Amino acid sequence: MRRLALEAGDRIMEIYDAPDFEVRSKSDDSPVTAADEAADALIAEGLRAAFPDVALVTEEQAASHGQSVSTFLIVDPLDGTKEFVQRRGDFTVNIAYVENGVPLRGVVYAPAKGRLFYTLADGRAVEEHGAFAKDAPGEQAPIAVSTPDNRGLMVVASKSHRDQATDDYIAQYAVRDMTSAGSSLKFCLVATGEADLYPRLGRTMEWDTAAGDAVLRGAGGEVVRFDDHKPLTYGKDGFANPFFIAYAPGVLLVK
Repeated sequence: MRRLALEAGDRIMEIYDAPDFEVRSKSDDSPVTAADEAADALIAEGLRAAFPDVALVTEEQAASHGQSVSTFLIVDPLDGTKEFVQRRGDFTVNIAYVENGVPLRGVVYAPAKGRLFYTLADGRAVEEHGAFAKDAPGEQAPIAVSTPDNRGLMVVASKSHRDQATDDYIAQYAVRDMTSAGSSLKFCLVATGEADLYPRLGRTMEWDTAAGDAVLRGAGGEVVRFDDHKPLTYGKDGFANPFFIAYAPGVLLVK
């Protein structure tokens, strides 16, 4: 999964660094580029070869969205296409393994940012530093969530999807500072302790969140539904998520 994410990142950056690239609209009006499609083809082929008996769900293959599965691989080959199109760099490659509705393993790679996060075989989360060689991991630094101070929390929110409801929810907390990030990097900022709280009051799909969720859980964090604060599960009908909250334990969540 790590190697495929890195290889997909190379393909994405070839297109990102080109003078121009075509942007088309999918049926739901979301943007798609040749980078999404090239990365998807590479990752899907690699995962099917490596894990032929595990179901595969990927954003760019609509036929995979009708499955009813609780254990599966799930991929967003280019999360943050809007960030990619606007050349803002906050896009990621997301690959995750879900078992019985729980994202146990995940890789989040931000090729333009040079940041790579993933879970180890025992589930612990690390950030890798170095040259990102395809055949051998470099230095793996363990990551862990912060010990939050509820008198002044660090909050991360979406760059492209901020709305009044999100701002109203955040206003219920004592906030020390706020940052914004695109794609699944928001989960990773909570996982590294760079943020304490990431609320999402908006539409997301499981391929947007599974890899980041796995990394955050591996760093000691939690992801819960917004409505009842129960753990966010995977394999839901149509792979659509409810609103959710990702946070470091110790944050006193507002009901």
